[in-house]
Amino acid sequence: MVDILLGWRDTNWQQSATGRGDEVDPLNDSEIKKVLVVSAHPDDSDFGASGTIASWIAKGIHVSYCICTNGDQGGEESGIPVEEMPAVRQREQRAAGKAIGVDNIIFLNYRDGSLAPTLELRKNIVRAIRQTQPDRLVMQSPERNWERIGASHPDHLAAGEAAIQAVYPDARNPFAFPDLMDAGLQPWRVKEVWVTAHHAPDYFVDITDFFPLKMAALHSHVSQIGHNPEVEAMVRAWGERNAAAAGFAEGRIAEAFKIVNTN
Repeated sequence: MVDILLGWRDTNWQQSATGRGDEVDPLNDSEIKKVLVVSAHPDDSDFGASGTIASWIAKGIHVSYCICTNGDQGGEESGIPVEEMPAVRQREQRAAGKAIGVDNIIFLNYRDGSLAPTLELRKNIVRAIRQTQPDRLVMQSPERNWERIGASHPDHLAAGEAAIQAVYPDARNPFAFPDLMDAGLQPWRVKEVWVTAHHAPDYFVDITDFFPLKMAALHSHVSQIGHNPEVEAMVRAWGERNAAAAGFAEGRIAEAFKIVNTN
């Protein structure tokens, strides 16, 4: 049962913690100037966090994306040849970003289905962190969620593991990847991490007012969801379950996160 309301709210927007007593209070959005979202595939962040991202952008927070793979093993229903899929997925992600106001997207160009939390991937995410200098980073959970196995694609787990290692200890450590320092990329300390698809989320954001923007972003991924006329109802149902878990009013839509203090 949620009994603690955090952050700012009006009659149409609220944030909530679980009230279990073990959660970490996130920084107030007024303290956040930049956010970096690290995800395995194009469309991952749009399914998991784009309503929240749109709400941050509406407050003047600058959001960048770092996408590890080109998602070239998805979209078999589209009929698009696999060799064309990387360019298609990148084009769709740029359109999805534009729909909610994200204009800086870094593609790392790893192959879909083959991502591993290697030192090379960590270094590439460190580079993105030092380039964008985010106060807050959004990432996928590196822990398998047995209740939502679809959220635990191996690439998601790998991206999450590499991202948290990049946040701590690498991005802030001047001795990590000295060639990045040589290139002028100074160490950067990310203050907090928001984890999506975690098996025990402790923070919920009411995105009801931003749900149309979330769906506009998702509908940009034509190769992935163009065949599914029920996708909006599906995403709405997911969000309503999150809102119910948070204790929000019936009919509200929410996104769920695990908050980690990394300052």
